[in-house]
Amino acid sequence: MLEDIQDMYRNHPLSSAIRSLRYKPHVRNIFYGGVMLTILYALYNSVRLPESLSYDFPEEVTVPTPPHIWDERARQVKRAFLHAYHGYERYAAPHDELKPISTGYKDNFNGWGVSIFDSLDTMVLLGLEGEYERARSYVEKTRFELAEHTFVPYFETIIRYLGGLLSTYALNKDPMLLSRADELAKKLDPVFNTPSKLALFGVNPSTGEVVGPDIGILAEMATLQLEYTYLAKATGNRAYWERANTVIKALSSADLRQTGGMFPIGWNLTTGQPHDAHLSVGAQADSAHEYLLKQYLLTAKTDKANLEMYIRATTHIITNLMYISPTRHLLYVTDTTTPTHEARGTPTHVFEHLSCFLPGLFALGAHTLPLDDLDSMGVNFMDLGAKGNFGRAGDGYRRLNSYNLKELHMWAAEGLAQTCWLTYADMRTGLGPDETHMRPSVRSVHGEGHLWMDSMDRWKQSGARGIPPGVGDKTPVIYTEQQRLRGGPGGRDYAIKKPGYLLRPETIESLYIMWRVTGDAKWRERGWRIFEAIERHTKTPYGYASIKSVEVVPPPKDDDMPSYFLAETLKYLYLMFTNDDPISLDKWVFNTEAHPLPVFEWSQEEKVLFNI
Repeated sequence: MLEDIQDMYRNHPLSSAIRSLRYKPHVRNIFYGGVMLTILYALYNSVRLPESLSYDFPEEVTVPTPPHIWDERARQVKRAFLHAYHGYERYAAPHDELKPISTGYKDNFNGWGVSIFDSLDTMVLLGLEGEYERARSYVEKTRFELAEHTFVPYFETIIRYLGGLLSTYALNKDPMLLSRADELAKKLDPVFNTPSKLALFGVNPSTGEVVGPDIGILAEMATLQLEYTYLAKATGNRAYWERANTVIKALSSADLRQTGGMFPIGWNLTTGQPHDAHLSVGAQADSAHEYLLKQYLLTAKTDKANLEMYIRATTHIITNLMYISPTRHLLYVTDTTTPTHEARGTPTHVFEHLSCFLPGLFALGAHTLPLDDLDSMGVNFMDLGAKGNFGRAGDGYRRLNSYNLKELHMWAAEGLAQTCWLTYADMRTGLGPDETHMRPSVRSVHGEGHLWMDSMDRWKQSGARGIPPGVGDKTPVIYTEQQRLRGGPGGRDYAIKKPGYLLRPETIESLYIMWRVTGDAKWRERGWRIFEAIERHTKTPYGYASIKSVEVVPPPKDDDMPSYFLAETLKYLYLMFTNDDPISLDKWVFNTEAHPLPVFEWSQEEKVLFNI
């Protein structure tokens, strides 16, 4: 760089004049002083960290990326998986998770090697035969035992261990995997020893001792239907179907008048009825709503109860939990508290990374269901609201009935996906925070933020021209370090509540589904940019680490590599980039840990055996 400055000086016309001494010495000194200041300023800029330019996302790609580039990108994800898994094998196996900075380990999910079980189907999809054979050998000899008075968390064990075994069995039909899944499910069965037969928090698989409060959490007691239904199909064991069906019956018969037809977080495990009115699609609730649609799809669209519950839940979400920000018009979903049948719940305006699975779910539903012709599935949309006696919440059905429901769900999917993406693109690291607090409009109809459907109704009444509110591409707002330290200029419409990036998959999952459903390559390109950011900021010599803050570069790392990074994050990235489609959304259903299970139909014999 100094050579460039010297050349600039030598070639400048003033330089030759100075050298010719046609100017007085004090003028020459002023000129040389200016040159020195220029050099010092250039040196300063060369060594200090750039404030934003080096970390800005590039402009959206307008020229299609050729297939061979996508194949190479898929191979890069494969190499990332190998780096992470080999680090786990070398330093942490057979413990649960790797500490990718210190090369230590965690035993936070039973100590049975959760990263191995969670990664099995990823290895199969990536064609990693050596890694899979080593993992298979470990799985075959694992003892599902625990010391006395210690407990496995039932929910996490189902989605990670059982889900991993079943999906890998579905992919390669290895009978050992089904046998281990059957054994594990039997050892966990005492968890259903409640009056309602809904699962408690935990169980000791060696003694059958159970633990957990009488008030259960929605996600923990209603995220087993996919796994147990497929296990019943694969083994022919009616008991597994009864476990799944108990949950379905409890949900479909619950008194939801206080919550407008949507399931709250708290449930009484004695009565099998809701305990509170806290509504959310984020932590403690997300997967239960996800399984409504997916259970219907898994059983080849024959489970009408789950279909109706999905439509009820999404109707309430769209009409009561989705808001739009005042400046950038960002569409977001939040949780609400203390609603009654006559009043809407109070929104917190907290937008969770965990909620970023929702745009993918909306898109999947619009892709697989004739939402614009519900009568063809034997569902009367208006009757769903009337039957529940949902009070003011029932108005939502009348409101949405004037829209094309399929279009509306896809608009919701696109708007939410855009916001999830922007929380990444707005950050200097290119990675999204775990929670944001959205800035609600102060000039709103209800005084508590501006509901998306209020804007949609006005848009429709004005002639419905152009892009709907909250939908469409928006420009990232990237703060410099000085702006961040001053609190930012406020142009983002949100403040960061939890700044960490925990290697989570939800946004990537939705980008993957949006790409497969719409065919729009922008979602794929955005996934690639997130992968580049993961490589740049989370990679360690031994694996990949969560980061403590997405706002600063370089970000401080946390000594943590969750098993879902191998099971979900890298799997969805690989499936997004590969030109093949090994897991068609029309033929497979992902459990909440990204373990794919195949769509199937009950045979006539099974219907009789299972009393379906």
